[in-house]
Amino acid sequence: MFRRFITGVVIFLSAGIFAFADEGMWLINRIDSALEKKMQARGLKLGAHELYNADAPGATVSDAIVSLGFYCTGSIISDEGLMITNHHCAYGDVFALSTPDNNYLEDGYWAMTRDKEIPIPGKQVFFLKKVLDVTSEVKALKDELKATGQPCGPRRLSHLMEKKYSKDTGMEAGLSSMWAGEKYYMALYKVYTDLRLVAAPPVSIAAFGGDEDNWEWPQHKGDFAMYRVYSAPDGSPADYSEENVPLRGAAKLKISTEGYKPGDYTMVIGYPGRTNRYSSAPEIDYMQRVDLPVTNELRKQQMEIMRSWMDKDPEIRLKYSDRFFGLSNIQEMREGELACFKRFNVLDEKKAVDKELQEWIDADPARKAKWGNLLDSIAAGYSETENIEKYKSYFRETIFRGTAISQTLMRMHNCTGGIEKEKKFLNSGFDNFDPRVEHDLLKYAIEQFFVNIDSSFYGPFQKELTGKFGNDYGAMTEYLWDGSLVASKTTADGYCRREQLEKDKVWRFFNDVKITAFNHCEGNMEKRNHLYELQHEYKNALYEMREDKGIAQYPDANSTMRVTYGAVSTLEPRDGILCSWHTTPAGILEKYDPQSHDFNIDDRQRSLLHNREWGRWGFRKTRKSEPELYVNFLTDNDITGGNSGSPVLNAKGELIGLAFDGNKESLASDCSYTADYNKCVCVDIRYVLWILDKYAGMDNILKELGY
Repeated sequence: MFRRFITGVVIFLSAGIFAFADEGMWLINRIDSALEKKMQARGLKLGAHELYNADAPGATVSDAIVSLGFYCTGSIISDEGLMITNHHCAYGDVFALSTPDNNYLEDGYWAMTRDKEIPIPGKQVFFLKKVLDVTSEVKALKDELKATGQPCGPRRLSHLMEKKYSKDTGMEAGLSSMWAGEKYYMALYKVYTDLRLVAAPPVSIAAFGGDEDNWEWPQHKGDFAMYRVYSAPDGSPADYSEENVPLRGAAKLKISTEGYKPGDYTMVIGYPGRTNRYSSAPEIDYMQRVDLPVTNELRKQQMEIMRSWMDKDPEIRLKYSDRFFGLSNIQEMREGELACFKRFNVLDEKKAVDKELQEWIDADPARKAKWGNLLDSIAAGYSETENIEKYKSYFRETIFRGTAISQTLMRMHNCTGGIEKEKKFLNSGFDNFDPRVEHDLLKYAIEQFFVNIDSSFYGPFQKELTGKFGNDYGAMTEYLWDGSLVASKTTADGYCRREQLEKDKVWRFFNDVKITAFNHCEGNMEKRNHLYELQHEYKNALYEMREDKGIAQYPDANSTMRVTYGAVSTLEPRDGILCSWHTTPAGILEKYDPQSHDFNIDDRQRSLLHNREWGRWGFRKTRKSEPELYVNFLTDNDITGGNSGSPVLNAKGELIGLAFDGNKESLASDCSYTADYNKCVCVDIRYVLWILDKYAGMDNILKELGY
């Protein structure tokens, strides 16, 4: 007991001494001297030019970091194009490769030789080569287009600028607007399209704890996967070919197995997707009262329907695992976002910012002439469109995305290839959904549609249904389902005439009202477009105010390369509760439950954990202590979606782990950063190496990595 008490005191003191967290997802190309000094004061041993420097010879850390289609981040870790990212970033690929006979989701996949690496069609990785400030050029182009009466919206500007730079450089060009058009940057990429799956642990390792542990701490996930990037023999990007060779990249990340402790400097470099930290108080109010409650409740119940069937039948689990995985991640995130909005008083925070902004505007006649009524106009815009937007949310979540069958029928209806192609879409639908599950999802969608959307939006067939069945949604569902093309494979096989689709009662229900009914009601679309313009002006004004006051600021995340810095840290989620900064395999055994899919592990892993067979990846905290292995750890790096798979680097720029999750206390962070609560959940690179070594026996990969 005495030793435990001492350990607790040390952890507590460490948390107090090192409890700092710096907000910011800083542009990799805008690390100025002030930011560099702050990072070095926190512990960074490198200069900014060693992180990114496109104008100097030699490689930098950023040269080893890639975007996976701008939805996840990866890192090159060998001289032969080996790339590591999160398993949940590879989940769709592993799902697509899995069959009942070769279920790589459940069993894992390990390519022991190069010829076993599986090509992934359509996969792309983007290597950032250079970022250019093109602000003046874009603004000049916009003025030129305006003067000649040509379209000059964001898409038009991006198309023209990207076309020009792609032609001039031979690289993929991506234009990004920062601070609502205050700055424009052109990113130039080399894009490689021959990617092959090398390693993916089973979900019992990669996603241990599943949906229940998502956004939680402590976690115990081995959330990693490996691909290999291939190139043409001359090193240039090339589509898949047997002649291609492993990429010899400009840089690779060095792996560190030396470990870390609370307060140690950490840095995450990656491609965060979207944040909205320049949001106004009326926008947060709308999200908190209207948008989030609607979507959260509907998706929660849809997940429960899917989960009940997945738990009954392994084949249904395989069919729905990818859809459920994506849905659960979003739903839990948005549910946590709503809770954090309320807990951390985000609305009051935004009201204080708006008050400061209004005072700054009012202090200058020119600013007042330009923006004097801006905040009042934004508030009025949300108020005027709230009801219709709420109905539109129910429409989207029930008719448009509440079932898989709606998507199947829509593809059939919109395709132009005739009956054979329509039938192909119908049959492929049955490969991806189960009629029993879809029947229950349809019943829920029907009830929520009729209960929550004003009857003035119902189509003729929907009005006919309510007249016939009232609020007996069970009977209504059976009436629609009887004989539908999506009700069984038998009815689907009988499809031979377009009229069958047009008369299908399920399709008629889905097709009876379209989103245009909501957009055109009371000029809603025009009002929302105007509101969008007002929000654009709000971001401009907020940026100008902070510039005027000398406040360092970073733009909202927009899938451009960013760097965020912080430290290994503990978590105090609630008053009186202090969580450690790391987890160990002991937690896996504590959570192990053979009756639960999410908390089950196979006999091999259980034996290795039980016998503490850490091999060379274990370490001793003291000379006399037993060898230990860390699984996951916490830092206070500022991250968001898109950072998944990002390398977690130490002060020397060495790889110590992968970012894979946030904690539930951080889920307001897309709109508001909450110091001391925003955490980055990471998988320890030593646990990854242990899995490759002791569990999978991938000596080929370990040798490639120098072990």
